[in-house]
Amino acid sequence: MRIARFSIDGNVAFGAVEGGGPDGPVLDIIRGIPFADFELSGTKVPLSKVRLLPPVLPNKVIGIGRNYAEHAAELGNTVPDAPVVFLKPSTSVTGSGDAIEYPSFSQELHYEAELAVVIGRMCREVPRERVKDVILGYTCANDVTARDVQRRENQWARAKGFDTACPLGPWVETGLDLAAAGDLTIQCTVNGQQRQLGRTSDMVRSIEELVVHVSEAMTLLPGDVILTGTPAGVGPLSVGDEVAVTIEGIGTLTNKVIKRG
Repeated sequence: MRIARFSIDGNVAFGAVEGGGPDGPVLDIIRGIPFADFELSGTKVPLSKVRLLPPVLPNKVIGIGRNYAEHAAELGNTVPDAPVVFLKPSTSVTGSGDAIEYPSFSQELHYEAELAVVIGRMCREVPRERVKDVILGYTCANDVTARDVQRRENQWARAKGFDTACPLGPWVETGLDLAAAGDLTIQCTVNGQQRQLGRTSDMVRSIEELVVHVSEAMTLLPGDVILTGTPAGVGPLSVGDEVAVTIEGIGTLTNKVIKRG
């Protein structure tokens, strides 16, 4: 099931995305929330008539750095002995179709296409065999990074945590098991031109390993997101660019870069 979060006529709701009618895909509005028992209401609205919002509002976004060997190498880094973990604040999250605001303190903004894991239940110290039980599903992410700031500051809070630095969407795909999610095509285009192309099977550390590692340190809450790293091919964005992250079996996350006003 694909679960979207959306607004229509000033109201916010979750809905299950269903395939085309005369007006294209529709949303069957959910009674309840996707992190607990819910049912479909049968009330349907065309996807074209709503504004998609970030599919979840995470308490925290946990990023993983250098989890693809070729990406680590292209930035002059080696694959670390343990996962590089960083946090992006909830205020960095934005949805598909929303703008990425080019921060005034940077002159080198980069895209990073990533598979995002959405946590479905509160958990801590998750054993590997139970990882599948704590995942709601997966979505597309863009770990937008002020690369010049990342290089000159010893930690990455400003470089990766500024407002709009974490586009997520367009929805959460709940129908992928761990094996399927671990071998998906992931790509990024800028103005329609392909910039990144890889597979999630190229990750140095698997989804299971990342959930185990992160949950050893912190409690994960429903809606929290783990970004699993980016393939090689990262590069600059300019004001006016349209950047799209597409992941096989999930969908496409699209954002336009604007000047921060």
